[in-house]
Amino acid sequence: MTDQSSIKGRGFDDYAQDYDAALAHGLAISGENKNYFAGGRIAWLTNCLQRLKEQPQAVMDLGCGTGSASPFLFNLLGVKSLLGIDTSAKSLEVARKTHGSTHARFLHLNQFDPEEQFDLVFCNGVFHHIPPAERFSTVNYVYRSLRPGGLFAVWENNPWNPGARYVMSRIPFDRDAIMVRPAEGRHLLRAGHFKILRTDFLFVFPRMLRCFRGLERFVSRLPLGAQYQILARKPSLGDGTSPR
Repeated sequence: MTDQSSIKGRGFDDYAQDYDAALAHGLAISGENKNYFAGGRIAWLTNCLQRLKEQPQAVMDLGCGTGSASPFLFNLLGVKSLLGIDTSAKSLEVARKTHGSTHARFLHLNQFDPEEQFDLVFCNGVFHHIPPAERFSTVNYVYRSLRPGGLFAVWENNPWNPGARYVMSRIPFDRDAIMVRPAEGRHLLRAGHFKILRTDFLFVFPRMLRCFRGLERFVSRLPLGAQYQILARKPSLGDGTSPR
């Protein structure tokens, strides 16, 4: 990494204790809490991986914050070991206290050297906090962390969704973030030698329109949802793509 504050930044130390409250304030307009979205992301990813006949065992949560995705990664995705990485020391303290175990570790970016050992890197809402000039170095960090054939699941807020923009305007740590367009995200991953497998848009309907949520899987390829996932793969040895 060119800048050790890149992944979400040191400023998140200021929100470590109040992160949930700030996030809840922003999400209130949707009628849902953070667990609805966290569970929805992992459930969607789980379905995508099942279609690929993939069952990742060793997973990195890049930009893990306070570790709130951990229970969903274990319970829905069924991972065996988890490493959370962040640059906010105070957020990591909360993560260790709340979710740390023999199967879940949480380390500062400086404490971990990538060695191609992970089956999957999960990353939610991180890249819009990284200055654009530094985003490629983060992609490279992920590339070096994944085994050949490993998967990278990137979740970002959809800049074309007015609801996503409004929610971000209500959250102190999101107000100055630079959103990532889906095409920009795919270009960034391709530049980092990843193969794009699919892009999906989720969270189209707020709670007041939840009766229509069953339709989301049919419109997931349209840029309607508040968040989108880019699922990409690191090339395997011998598949015709030269690794770096």
